[in-house]
Amino acid sequence: MLTFPNAKINLGLNILGKRQDGYHDIETCLYPIPLYDALEIIPASKFEFHCTGLKVNGTASDNLSVKAYNLLNDEFDIPQVKIHLHKVIPMGGGLGGGSSDGAFTLKTLNDLFDLRIPVNQLKGLAGSLGSDCPFFIENVPVIASGRGTDTKPIQVNLRGKYLVLFFPDIHISTQEAYALTTPNHSAKSVRDILSQEVSTWKDQLKNDFEGPIFEKHSKLSDIKKQLYNKGAIYAAMTGSGSTMFGIFDQVTKLRGEQGWHIIELR
Repeated sequence: MLTFPNAKINLGLNILGKRQDGYHDIETCLYPIPLYDALEIIPASKFEFHCTGLKVNGTASDNLSVKAYNLLNDEFDIPQVKIHLHKVIPMGGGLGGGSSDGAFTLKTLNDLFDLRIPVNQLKGLAGSLGSDCPFFIENVPVIASGRGTDTKPIQVNLRGKYLVLFFPDIHISTQEAYALTTPNHSAKSVRDILSQEVSTWKDQLKNDFEGPIFEKHSKLSDIKKQLYNKGAIYAAMTGSGSTMFGIFDQVTKLRGEQGWHIIELR
């Protein structure tokens, strides 16, 4: 069975406070985008995992697709499988590629072996893999709160616009990003800001990671300025970085230039 785990961007990200469990309370909009890995899972006589494409750090046992298989195997004693993951989504860029791979592995195994696990139970299982994983189970725009696993749908429509991504050669771990930030109770919620026209987001929709991370990596601040200079309606860093993105009505100024990944949102 072949599936295509997609990436996401964060539209706004408020870090509200440190939790007793060591995580942080946040508010953010997770928005799915058409940038894909490829995931193939087939029944096999013994478990195998292969990864191609972009290099993934760590061992196979660290991979969220492997962890997702082990999680379901412990719960349901499923047959052995061969997993082939082809990585296209950059790692450590705030695009949620690993989380998507884990969530899609759960969904694919559920379908492949007709486990009939309800959506809410799948989301609960996904939450044990990582904070972003439950979002990819239903894969629609949501406001994520709590440590990121509490999700509620939101109507945000960027169809007809262009998403421009820039992948700098900078890896920022989520743990490092949180260590650099100070919780901030934003006066206006992400949900309220997203209910307004995109043209109003520039001065209101913030990512609390940007300030301290831009101080450490000034290149990211420069890229954000470039996006606005090229005509972005809104530009930001996604998640804990380091991928930068801009939302455009037109991308004429960027055609043919190196480094910009242009996606038409449909």
